[in-house]
Order: sequence, then C-alpha cells, then structure tokens
Amino acid sequence: AILGPPEVNITSCPNCINITIKLPTSHFRNKGKLLSLINIYEELDYIITLKSQDGEHKRPRQRTTEEVFSTVIGDLYPSRNYCVSVAITASLNKNAMPSPWKCVTADSETQRQGYHAVAVAGAVCVSLIIAVVLRCVHAAGFVLLKVSLPQTLV
Repeated sequence: AILGPPEVNITSCPNCINITIKLPTSHFRNKGKLLSLINIYEELDYIITLKSQDGEHKRPRQRTTEEVFSTVIGDLYPSRNYCVSVAITASLNKNAMPSPWKCVTADSETQRQGYHAVAVAGAVCVSLIIAVVLRCVHAAGFVLLKVSLPQTLV
C-alpha cells in the first residue's frame, strides 16, 4: 500500500513558515470502522522537502504520533518564496506519495513593524486633522467661548 499524499497547509511567519500536516486516510477497516494510519503503525515518519530559489532541500526525517500536527521551519530569508512537499513513511512501509507543492512568501520582521508604524502615523494624522478643523470652526465663531471677554475686546 502507498502512504499518502498527506494534506498540507502552510502559512508565513516572520523569517519562517508554519506547516500543518494532516495524515492521509487509510483504507483499512476494523469491525466496520475506518482505521487511521496511527491506529495501524502507531508512529510515522515524515520528510519535508523545502524548495526555494537556492534549490531543493530535504529536511531531516521526523516522527509523529498524531493525526494532525504542525511544525515550523525557521531561519528563512524574509520576503522570499518557499514551497514545501511532505511525504509520510512508516517503519514497515516506505512507499510514500508526496503531497502536492504548496508555496508561501516568508514574512519579514520589518514588514510587520512597518504595518504598526503606518497605523500609528495614521492615528496621529487623524488627530491633527480633527484639531485643525476644530481650530478653524472656533476661529470662524461657530464654537462659542465659555470665557466672557472684557467689554473692550468685544
């Protein structure tokens, strides 16, 4: 039997990518109930292949005992496109069908800080505009002063 392909989703994080992997379903049944690959093999190995402009790199083999799990690949170049494919194998079954390639661009720390700076600058601008409008309305005499002026200034 061929294992795979697993279901793979990836999201970007600062200088990294987060990979969520869902094991493929098995076709084995026990008393009418569909068995998961964990029920059958107890633990499985997974190999992530990472593809970027530098080429393709197989990550070290890792183990799982869960149906759905996540892993993070860090120390990536920001704003660069990365693609991943995952293959599942078992100790007794090395026949793996890798997942289709999924791609994402790694975020950068400065990009995230940039969004924050834009939000703060926007709030400051809005506050200034409100202050200027109130000043103009006041100068035009639409807003009455609470302080009474001396008779000579009126």
